[in-house]
Amino acid sequence: MQDSLQNALKVNNDIFKVTDSLAAHPGKYPLDKYKRDNDGSYRAFTLHRLRVSYRIYETKVIILRLRHTSMEPLEY
Repeated sequence: MQDSLQNALKVNNDIFKVTDSLAAHPGKYPLDKYKRDNDGSYRAFTLHRLRVSYRIYETKVIILRLRHTSMEPLEY
């Protein structure tokens, strides 16, 4: 049980660390291949088998979706 808690905390901390870094370097991850008509502001990355989709605005970055990679992706 303790391993599960420790692993969950590690995943949580890693996700927050990476998403916090997006403010300084929002374009460092590739374009989101599942976004229809992507204007270049939609990007995504995978960490710990979790896919994080986000959008870059002029003054902010918004996390749009977090899903496990074993789930069937939905286009949006």
